Amino acid sequence: MKKLLIVLAIMSVGTTFAQNKNAKANIEVDGVCGMCKMRIEKAAVETIGVKRAVWNLETHELSLIFNEKKTSVDAIEKNIAAVGHDTPNHKATDAAYDAIDMCCKYRDPSVVDDHKNMKGDGGKR
Repeated sequence: MKKLLIVLAIMSVGTTFAQNKNAKANIEVDGVCGMCKMRIEKAAVETIGVKRAVWNLETHELSLIFNEKKTSVDAIEKNIAAVGHDTPNHKATDAAYDAIDMCCKYRDPSVVDDHKNMKGDGGKR
């Protein structure tokens, strides 16, 4: 029994040290414009432990650098969903989605098409 406790203690110490202070992850986040980009990146960076967050409008990929001792991808995704943007594991509530600007309604096909059309003419209306 004593040996088992020692082994478990050593394993838990090893697990603690295995956490990365500069972990990297990429997650998909739904959005359609520069306002979405600012909102998504802000929600991610305001998560304790996130050091860097950059969302790509074209690919919808959020690149992260974060401290695994302080946060997780799941926690970051929850914070992003809380400000109205869907991720693979967390869908924004209707209230959070409804609170985003009309031009950011990424679930509305006409808004998505409008943004695609703006890209085609240099972003001019």
